[in-house]
Amino acid sequence: MSKFYQWINERLELDDAIKFAKKKRVPIFYGTVWYYLGGVSLFLFAIQLVTGILLVLYYQPGAETAFESVKFIVSKVEFGWLIREIHSWSANLFILFVFFHMFTVFFAKAYRKPREMTWITGMLLLVLGLAFGFSGYLLPWNELAYFATKVGSDIAGAIPWVGEFMLRVLRAGDEVTGATLTRFYGIHIAILPGIFTVLLVMHLMMVQFQGMSVPPEIEKIPEEKRKTIPFFPDFVLRDFMVWLIVLNIIALLAVFFPWELGQKANPLVSAPAGIRPEWYFMFMFQTLKMIPAHVLFLEGELFGVMLFGVGGLIWFFVPFLDKKSHMGIRSRFWTWFGIFLVVYIIILTIWGYLV
Repeated sequence: MSKFYQWINERLELDDAIKFAKKKRVPIFYGTVWYYLGGVSLFLFAIQLVTGILLVLYYQPGAETAFESVKFIVSKVEFGWLIREIHSWSANLFILFVFFHMFTVFFAKAYRKPREMTWITGMLLLVLGLAFGFSGYLLPWNELAYFATKVGSDIAGAIPWVGEFMLRVLRAGDEVTGATLTRFYGIHIAILPGIFTVLLVMHLMMVQFQGMSVPPEIEKIPEEKRKTIPFFPDFVLRDFMVWLIVLNIIALLAVFFPWELGQKANPLVSAPAGIRPEWYFMFMFQTLKMIPAHVLFLEGELFGVMLFGVGGLIWFFVPFLDKKSHMGIRSRFWTWFGIFLVVYIIILTIWGYLV
């Protein structure tokens, strides 16, 4: 093993990487537990990547073959049902943990100088994660996925000026058809993973070089007086322990709460009652349902889309808007803004499932 390590080390210079990892320190304080959320998100993405590759070996895109191939995977392929369940559950948990990670970074003011680009790349990764969910939802080509995609793409078509173009790009035509399924498949397994990987590498590099941020009140303590632990091996081993716990949770969810395949999509039948998007789009869906048919001179749906667009831009550029945080002073306005947003998302999501 020592000779093998030496052979690898001479070519990849692992000693330098290990020295860098050992030199790096992780702050220990009341919020240290939140540092594991980013690692869990990375782990869940890796699970999706591995299980997605295994599913691609048997999946056949197309209106006539997609549903049957998924049915074959879950019923005939050895452990195929488990791979599909793990892929589905890890996808949902990935978005959940990314949301958790985003809000903890926000409330800890970890987007302050010089970490503005870390926040922006993280936000782009969240957007791509939602795009993964939206594009992958259609791939089983079942009834629920078909009509939910139809509703979701209709909302995209309401965007001013570019809505009609985006609608045709997403659907590969005017309606959701087999061509839409093929396009979503290409986006899901090729375009999104490529862009996501580049942004993920950039995000991780910035986190490593800039170090882990601490809240403003901890920054007031001199560095030599802060409690820390080595990143390697102490924090890395703890991270692996959390990953193991998450993996066990996914396995339990996959076994005891399987995702139903449902009925094959049929564009000729009417949409079944109770069509809803995935939970991470529910608060937006419920908000659009609550908006009146017309708001001033705008259609209600258009007004809602514009409202979410403006809100998304504000959230995206919050490092440049929260100027007080750059001087180490906690901005009350932005803190309460974040609290309001969390409460709003939770209430509207629950409301959407109850009504």
